[in-house]
Amino acid sequence: MKQKLLLVVIGVVCLCVQCADTPSSSTTADVEQVLVWSDDFNGNELDQSKWTAIVSDGCPGNCGFGNNELQYYLDDHKNLSVSDGSLKITALKDGFDSKDYTSAKLISKAKGDWQYGRIEVRAKLPQGKGTWPAIWMLPTLDRQMKWPRDGEIDIMEHVGYNQGMIYGTIHTEKYNHVIGTQKSDSIYLDDASDIFHEYELAWDQNKMVWSVDGKEYLALEKNNEDYEGWPFDQPFHLILNLAVGGNWGGKYGVDDSIWPQTMEIDYVKVYQNNEI
Repeated sequence: MKQKLLLVVIGVVCLCVQCADTPSSSTTADVEQVLVWSDDFNGNELDQSKWTAIVSDGCPGNCGFGNNELQYYLDDHKNLSVSDGSLKITALKDGFDSKDYTSAKLISKAKGDWQYGRIEVRAKLPQGKGTWPAIWMLPTLDRQMKWPRDGEIDIMEHVGYNQGMIYGTIHTEKYNHVIGTQKSDSIYLDDASDIFHEYELAWDQNKMVWSVDGKEYLALEKNNEDYEGWPFDQPFHLILNLAVGGNWGGKYGVDDSIWPQTMEIDYVKVYQNNEI
């Protein structure tokens, strides 16, 4: 009995020595990510060093922002406010100029522009037919953008007629919804309009990965794509907006009884690699 026990103990010791000689993945990492840009919306007003509010309906050059959207974006406290630790973007059926609805749209262009990184946005979404909130990115260029050739990254889109379905998508000259080739996937959240969720894009020179609350649902690799298929090796900026109606958001009409509706943002954080 004693001999058998001794053999077991020796076996365990040998196994442990072998484990000690095998390096773990955490000890071989040579890159860490550091926070390079953020907004926690803890004040009482928008930080204009980080955001620009768009005031427009897209006209005359891009009426309805290319999607036949029904809102006029305003820089007005009723549509855009910061309070109690969050940003509120609110769409109302109150009318302005020739539009029946007003809302808000923020861009970080020339104030927050990044080539690669991990973008995290914690948000609670509006609901109801006709709502179309989005967290997305466009390239920061020194010339006029050519869509879709120059690229678009949709970190999160939601349309109220398909409540709870969260979409991540890219648009390029080769892959876009106009020709039905867009690369996209979705994940379902039954409480997307009830509680905050973290929407994330991890983006580097080889790959983009979309996740919600740490759960990955879409991964795209560059492979051998040229600019027509992967125009993402250049700086992009962030956009937060709540549209009304439009080609997608209004596909099944707009419910006029639901307004106002609000997209609430708890924070935005951007991390980039720090070589160590």
